Amino acid sequence: MADGLYPAATADIYNQRKQLTPHTHDAFEAFSKAVFAAGELDEKTKQLIAVAVAHTTQCPYCIQGHTKLAHRKGASDTEIMEAIWVAAEMRAGGAYAHSTLALTELNKLAH
Repeated sequence: MADGLYPAATADIYNQRKQLTPHTHDAFEAFSKAVFAAGELDEKTKQLIAVAVAHTTQCPYCIQGHTKLAHRKGASDTEIMEAIWVAAEMRAGGAYAHSTLALTELNKLAH
């Protein structure tokens, strides 16, 4: 990802983050491991959710990382793309639902 806007996520950057705030870094890694461990949802499903959320938050690092992890956990290319379409619908659906705010305001102005 070094080409373009975002620099590559390197081992040096990882180590710098850990060195600057080791306690918080370790706590975040433990939290992440707990979140993505199999529970009522299996690991593949959790990674597909992460792929969808990453597309909604538009984090290129998360998109790349969780796409790889979803694939490693057994998600097919089609399942990954379906998760991305769910994210797209949710993002578009938010704009549609929030049109209620604009229409309510317009209705107030009309009276």
